Amino acid sequence: MSASAARAAGVPTAPVVAAGLLGGYSVARYSGVRPAGGAVLAVAGGVAWREWHRTHGGVVATGLLTTYVAGFGLSHPLARKLGAWPSVLTVTACAAGVAHVVHDRRG
Repeated sequence: MSASAARAAGVPTAPVVAAGLLGGYSVARYSGVRPAGGAVLAVAGGVAWREWHRTHGGVVATGLLTTYVAGFGLSHPLARKLGAWPSVLTVTACAAGVAHVVHDRRG
């Protein structure tokens, strides 16, 4: 597939969402530098938002980004009940699942 054909087909965003949430948490936890984890989260969110906006417009892109950011925010209180990794895995599955259903799934 050529690069232009890949662009036309779209970028699957569920893996980008998962990489942002899991990667952001991992970087923050294991480096001890929370802003570095936030940078990973922000870059992945920006990549996903750009694709969502390109294919679905601003309203859907904003809704999906809100789901992504809410997952990050909700992982903190959820961690008190489940533990850190189970919390991050839970919100990642939810946010990536929504991205898959709304954007990635074709047909």
